[in-house]
Amino acid sequence: MPTLGIAPLLDAYFRRRFAAAGLVEASVPLDGGATTVHCWRFSPGAADDEEGDARPVLVLLHGFGPPATWQWRRQVGPLSRRFRLIVPDLLFFGGSSTTSAPGAGRVSEAQQAEAVAKLVAAVVAPEPGTPVRVSVAGTSYGGFVAYHVARLLGPAAVERVVIASSDLLKAANDDRALLRRSGAERVEDVMLPRSPEQMRRLLQLAYHRPRRFTPGFVLRDLVQYLYSDKVEEKKELIKGITLGNKEKFQLTPLPQEVLVLWGEHDQIFPVEKAFEVARKLGANARLEVLKDTGHMPQEEDPKRFNEAILNFLLPAPKSSL
Repeated sequence: MPTLGIAPLLDAYFRRRFAAAGLVEASVPLDGGATTVHCWRFSPGAADDEEGDARPVLVLLHGFGPPATWQWRRQVGPLSRRFRLIVPDLLFFGGSSTTSAPGAGRVSEAQQAEAVAKLVAAVVAPEPGTPVRVSVAGTSYGGFVAYHVARLLGPAAVERVVIASSDLLKAANDDRALLRRSGAERVEDVMLPRSPEQMRRLLQLAYHRPRRFTPGFVLRDLVQYLYSDKVEEKKELIKGITLGNKEKFQLTPLPQEVLVLWGEHDQIFPVEKAFEVARKLGANARLEVLKDTGHMPQEEDPKRFNEAILNFLLPAPKSSL
């Protein structure tokens, strides 16, 4: 029986926006079938001519919450005109899952990066001996993964990196500060809302200018549609984050050019952390703060967000004069 409510209608609309951008839906088996990554990807051959599609490859990695179609819907149209896009659902989001989680079954952001790297290799499928060259952009939790993709594959495979609204220096004291701002007892209560009240609070934290009033039945519909699948696995993802654990993770500068993008009024990861992250990433990192936006600048000001990414990833050629 079809699900009624506004969330399924929005989901269908967002999926159409991806399709209108020339992207096709795919489920890619990895690890001998133990892992499946659902993604939207450039259509093979759609823009090819005799010389092939010359657009560079860009991987977009979503944050913790709804699937990729909800988080990158305002980017895929403009960006697909200049890039061959690969937009996966990370493991345990949307249609992506794995049965090969190590240890206690927790998947870290580094293991997410390994799955993304395998997906890119499977989708781009270069000629034998030809390296896969991509750029990668991640927002929030996706920024954690983007950093690890860049470190895992190195500058030979990853050309440029965008880290958006993503506190790579997150530690226990930052989690405690988030809980004070949210009035919640646990981080999972903030990131995995289970009631209309929790959903309303998450929206207030995520957006600088949230809607003044959203009816309770709409919030309930969003919770049911977006936050009821793979709940236990997502709780384990939160516990599996290695950031802040000095025994498992040390943030080191990246050799690639890095753009750090941040909303001026971010209440999930306050903008003060943006300056620290940019400094820690080294001389190749630059910071751009988007005014009048919160944790979701790609939604609150998509025009400036998209321009920032395009200007960074496709810099104007230097004059020979």
